[in-house]
Amino acid sequence: MGRTAFLVNGFNLYNSLKEAQRALGGQSTRWLDLRSFCSSYLPHIGRTARLGPILHYSALARHRLADDPQVTARHLEYITCLRSTGAVPQLAKFKRKDSPCPHCGRVIRRYEEKETDVAIAVGLLELFHRDLCDIAVVVTGDSDITPAVRTAASLFPDRPVLACFPYNRQSLELKEVVSVAFQATKEAYARHQFPDPFILPDGRRIPKPARW
Repeated sequence: MGRTAFLVNGFNLYNSLKEAQRALGGQSTRWLDLRSFCSSYLPHIGRTARLGPILHYSALARHRLADDPQVTARHLEYITCLRSTGAVPQLAKFKRKDSPCPHCGRVIRRYEEKETDVAIAVGLLELFHRDLCDIAVVVTGDSDITPAVRTAASLFPDRPVLACFPYNRQSLELKEVVSVAFQATKEAYARHQFPDPFILPDGRRIPKPARW
């Protein structure tokens, strides 16, 4: 038990943060200090557990710019804060998907986040293969990475994979293949917030976005 990496499904966590904020009556949750949040679980993982890489998988919602001109700017500034604490952003993309309405035939345009689950799966195996961690924690309630966790357990049986389910998220399929699963709480989100404003090493100040 030693170097502990965290692989975070950014949008799965973000949606959980929004739900937690509503449940807490508007208390700030989305300005999450991911390094502090992940570090808080190390004592529960093992006495020798220490923080390793933190990989944050997300994507820029550029398709929402017409409705919310600041959506990517907010996201990029949050990524800047994460990066300054040592977390490593991993950006995927959104892909447009048009499908006809089954009732009226009108084409409905949707955007789906692509590559994130595959990127987490590859990242998990790469961390073990390159000997960058002894333990991996996947922060997600998405079952799509279950095959990757199963493969990691087969190839690296001495390196456990744990699951941290975001608040109000859980996957029974994933729970069955990890060594240990635990649930994040909405109170934990509230305890581990960046200061407002967040001050970068170069002195730049990044204020928390409104309603975050």
